Amino acid sequence: MGRFSYLTRAVWLLSLISLFTDLASEMLYPVMPLYLQSIGFSVVFIGLLEGVAEAVAGLSKGYFGQWSDRLGRRVPFVRWGYGLSALSKPMLAVLATPAWVLLARTVDRLGKGLRTGARDALLSDETTPTNKGKVFGFHRSVDTLGAVLGPTAALLWLAARPGQFRPLFLWAFVPGVLAVAITLLLRERPAMPSPRPVRPFWASFSYWRVAPPAYRRVVGGLLVFALFNSSDAFLLLLARQRGVSDTGVIGLYILYNAVYVLSAWPLGHLADRLGPRRLLVGGLLAFATVYSGVALAHSGWTFAALFALYGLYAASTEGVAKAWVSNLCAKSDTGAALGTFGGLGSLAALVASVGAGALWQVAGPGWTFGVAAVAAVAVALYLTRLPAKL
Repeated sequence: MGRFSYLTRAVWLLSLISLFTDLASEMLYPVMPLYLQSIGFSVVFIGLLEGVAEAVAGLSKGYFGQWSDRLGRRVPFVRWGYGLSALSKPMLAVLATPAWVLLARTVDRLGKGLRTGARDALLSDETTPTNKGKVFGFHRSVDTLGAVLGPTAALLWLAARPGQFRPLFLWAFVPGVLAVAITLLLRERPAMPSPRPVRPFWASFSYWRVAPPAYRRVVGGLLVFALFNSSDAFLLLLARQRGVSDTGVIGLYILYNAVYVLSAWPLGHLADRLGPRRLLVGGLLAFATVYSGVALAHSGWTFAALFALYGLYAASTEGVAKAWVSNLCAKSDTGAALGTFGGLGSLAALVASVGAGALWQVAGPGWTFGVAAVAAVAVALYLTRLPAKL
């Protein structure tokens, strides 16, 4: 058991909570662009919707992350955050108007912003710098297992009832409630409150000004990449445009997440051994390969190979980036540091998603994915040039 002693009770609980929440969310995520198109939403509006939702999450991640530092409390933010996300699922089944869909997505993303900084700080506090890649990698693996089970459930539903999207939003409420129930089992250790004052909501990212230079260098590079990393909904829409069926699109998303589940924890171990920079650079190069390839892909098998590689990209960057960033700040600032990183990344996603939708409309998907591939290579080169001690 000593070999896996870093998998504490809190790490297991947080991972299971994320699993059930992701199961609920991912029942809907690959279906969402198909559903929105079926009720008349354009590609540009879908990009705007995803971008605005991520912007709400972004602003609240930084704010609530610093708030949890100031109080020295994490668990209340986790409970309320997952509660809001669970509530948003049945809301989508009520009406199909743009304003209501936007409200439901905003409630979901507000819940994500409320919980993310506090949850990641809890994970960071449960381990040591030498094991953070393993802990965040394990959490991402279990979390993403929900992203395999959720789309699988959606696939089985649509195979039996083609085009009946709205009942899925009600079914997604069930695992969301289970996640909220598990949050009641969480306990946290007493923590020293941060001496920094909580800044107003509109100053959510004030931590950036006082952050260590190493933090700003690493996060700055990753945020440049985020400005070009648009919603995965565009990958799914392109596959559908190129002739992949609705169930095939969901199958591609399941494949992506299955590869992610199987590789996130081993790659977390590798990040602790080799250093997070190497894993992130490799992940960015995999992203560039995928985005270059999908612009030319026309067969289902080609899309399948690229979505599998996309799973390796996600597994080698998302948890690894959080592990790296959490080692570049003081322990009392972990919530603000991770919240600011996640929050600014979500705002960058607004720019990326709106820009991708507009570029797709004007110049076509080739330009949309090609520009993002070039940006990924540029950021990978930047990370290799950072000082070796980071």
